[in-house]
Amino acid sequence: MKTPEEIFAEAKALVESADTPAAVEELRIRYLGKKGEVTALLKSMGGLAPEERKSFGMQANKLKQDVEALLEAKQGVLAEAGQGLRLAAERIDVTEPGRIYEPGTKHMITITMDEISGIFMRLGYSITEGPEVETVFNNFDALNAAPDHPSRDMSDTFYITEDTLLRTHTSPVQVRTLMSQEPPIKVISPGRCFRTDTPDATHSPMFHQVEGLLVDEGVTMADLKGTLDLFAKRMFGEEMRTRFRPHFFPFTEPSAEVDVSCFVCGGSAPSCRVCRGSGWIEILGCGMVHPNVLKVGGLDTDRYTGFAFGMGVERIAMLKHGIDDIRLFYENDIRFIGQFY
Repeated sequence: MKTPEEIFAEAKALVESADTPAAVEELRIRYLGKKGEVTALLKSMGGLAPEERKSFGMQANKLKQDVEALLEAKQGVLAEAGQGLRLAAERIDVTEPGRIYEPGTKHMITITMDEISGIFMRLGYSITEGPEVETVFNNFDALNAAPDHPSRDMSDTFYITEDTLLRTHTSPVQVRTLMSQEPPIKVISPGRCFRTDTPDATHSPMFHQVEGLLVDEGVTMADLKGTLDLFAKRMFGEEMRTRFRPHFFPFTEPSAEVDVSCFVCGGSAPSCRVCRGSGWIEILGCGMVHPNVLKVGGLDTDRYTGFAFGMGVERIAMLKHGIDDIRLFYENDIRFIGQFY
C-alpha cells in the first residue's frame, strides 16, 4: 500500500494537470470516494497495533485534509477561469450596428377582404361567419340547387360523407342567418371555400369569398344595383361605371353578373390584357333572393324580398393590383407579399 506521502504527491500532480471541473470530480472520487485511496488508507488502521494507530491516524487525516484543499483550490481556479470565458463570450460590442427587423404585414387576401368588408360595414352591414365543413342541405338544397345540378358532382365538390362536405361558397352562412334571424337582415359573410379545381393561373382548390344578404320589406333590384354601384366606386375608384348582365343562379331570381368599366384601357385597346378590348371586367354575381330560399327561413315571400351577391376575394385583388396568377397568393414568397406593405 502507498504511503500518505506517496498518495499526496501523486494527487497533487494529477490535480495540477486537471483542466476541467469534470476531471477534478473524477479525482475527488478516486481519492476521497467510498472506494478511494485515502478512504482505503483510513480503513486500514484497524489492522495496526494500538501503539501505531494514533500516529498513522494523524497522518491519514492530514492527507485527507490536504487532498480536499487541493481539490477545492483547483475547483475555484477553474470556476474563475470559466466565468472569465463566459463573460468574454457574452461581451456586447456597443459600437456594432444593430440588426434590422422587418415589420410584418397582413397578407394581400386579408387586406382585400378587410377592404371589402369595411365598405359594406360602413353601409350598415354586419359580419356573420359559419363553418367550413357544411351539410349538403345548407350548401345545396336550401339554396334551391336541384339534385342534378353540376356543382353537386363529386368532381366539383369535396365530400366528407354523403351528407357533409367542404363548403363550395359562403352562401350556407346566408341560409343559417335566414333560419336564425328575423328581418331586417343585412349581413356579409367572408371566408374560405373549397372546390376540386386543378390549380392554374386563375383557379385554386381553396379560395376566398365575400357574400352579402339583405332581406326586408320592399327591397328591389334598384336597391341591389345602387349598393353594388357604390361598392365598385369605393373599391376601384369614383370614375368606375357598372353594368348588369342577365345570368342564372339557382338561389336568385332574377340574377345578374356585374361588370365594371376597364380601369386599364377604358375599352380603347383591343389587345388589353384585362378586358381584351371589351371595355368591361366581370367582378361578381348577384340577384334577388329566390322565394324558395326565403321559405327555408320560414319567411312570408309576399311580405319580404331581398337581394344577395357574392365575389371572389382573389379575383378582386388580382384585378385591383394587376396580379396575373392566383397561385402567387399561396406561395408565401416574401418578395411578392412585400410589394403590398
